[in-house]
Parts: sequence; structure tokens; C-alpha cells
Amino acid sequence: MYQTIQFNLEQGYAILTLERPEQLNSFNQAMHDEVMDVFKNQLPGSGVRSLMITGSGRAFCSGQDLNERKFDPDNPPDLRASLENNYNPLVKQIVSLECPVVCAVNGIAARAGVGIALACDIVLAARSAEFILSFSRVGLGIDCASSWSLPRLIGLPRAMAAAMLGETISAQTAQEWGMIWKCVDDDKLLTEASKITKSLSQKPTLALGIIKQELRAASSNTLQEQLILEAENQKIAGRSEDYYEGVQAFFEKRKPEFKGK
Repeated sequence: MYQTIQFNLEQGYAILTLERPEQLNSFNQAMHDEVMDVFKNQLPGSGVRSLMITGSGRAFCSGQDLNERKFDPDNPPDLRASLENNYNPLVKQIVSLECPVVCAVNGIAARAGVGIALACDIVLAARSAEFILSFSRVGLGIDCASSWSLPRLIGLPRAMAAAMLGETISAQTAQEWGMIWKCVDDDKLLTEASKITKSLSQKPTLALGIIKQELRAASSNTLQEQLILEAENQKIAGRSEDYYEGVQAFFEKRKPEFKGK
């Protein structure tokens, strides 16, 4: 069905794999179109309650395919349009998805590939994986929301140096800095990521969506705004089938069977 990605529906969860290994899974227009088709047409109504994103080959994603960005001084590319039409909507889709998104960074993540990974909710990386904010190497500023996420995750001094110097950040360092959730051995990455994704698909999806929303809002909300948001969301969660099931299971001393409703 797709030429640049793989999309597999499992029981309750899905796996999206970037599939241009010879190009280090760099994005061309076809990949943008196919990934957005997944978000707009495949996921809605599919019953998917969690999503995993990964890459094939030795890279997770090296950002934009520069073969589509060959510079012509007489006709320079409109990179603002590229962001507004492709990368910005992609980041927004990942962040706004109600179900949790797990990222398994299997190899190199460079430029926009870093931003796509950090837009996900839980990020695991293979021990050999590397993160490279190499925008400055090609004369560009930061995009794909990395300028927003990195200072919040690792602090301004580290984010500034990482972006300006364009040096490689190992998966182990990324874990130590709090940039990602966990660094795991290469041969265990997909097993661990799939296990987490499957586990999330069996949890109360509405509650996970609320938690995702609340934590992402916390950095810009005042304390009062956050308290109001929590109260409003708790009202919604308290009327859900999963909350009823969770309480019943607690009193009956059994494992709850959540339905994501």
C-alpha cells in the first residue's frame, strides 16, 4: 500500500516504520504524504490505543532529503512553506494524538529526525543510536519543534551547545540528560518498545490522553491554570467506563480490563 513507510496494525496498537533505509529514512514529499495518510485516514476508527514509530536500517530519520532541496541561487526553496505544509502538521499530529506514542530510535536521528522523536511521548533509543542537531552544518536554524522541546528537556546551555556545535549526542548521554526515557541494547530495542506499546494499549486510553495533555500544558500554564485543567479533566475521567472498571477491580482484587472508554 505504501512505498516509503510500513504501517502494521496489531491487536490494540500499531507500528509505523519509516522505510527509506538507503536514504537514512530522510523525508521526501512521498513520505510526508504517506505518514499523514496514516494519521488522518488509518488511525481514526481503527481501534488503535497506542502507536510505535521507528525506522528501518541504520537510521531512525536523518531529516529532510536534501535531494529535494538542491539550492538554486536564482530560485531558492521556500523552507517556510515546507515547514508549514509538512513538518509542523506532522509534529502537531504526533503531539495531539489522544493515544500514547512510543518512539524506538533505532539509529541516527538528525535534524528533523530529532524533533520527530522528541515529539513522541515515550522515547527509547538503541545504545548505538545518535542524535545530531546538524542544522548549523547546512546553514539553517532549528525546526521540527526541537528549539521548543530541547531547552525544556535538557536545559538552555546544553541545547544551545548541541545546536550550535552540531556535535553528536549518544543515546547514553541523551538518557543521562533526560532527553529520552531509556537507552537499551540494540538487539532489545524493538522488543522493549513493542512491549511498552502493547502495555499502553491495554491501559485506560482516555486517562492516558488526559495525562499527556496535562503534562504538555504544564510548562506554559500557571499553577492556577493547571489546577483548573486537572479539575476539568478529572471530571471527565471520573465519568468514564475505565474509571468505573478500575475502582471495581480494586475492590474485587483483580486486574482491571480497560476498554479505552
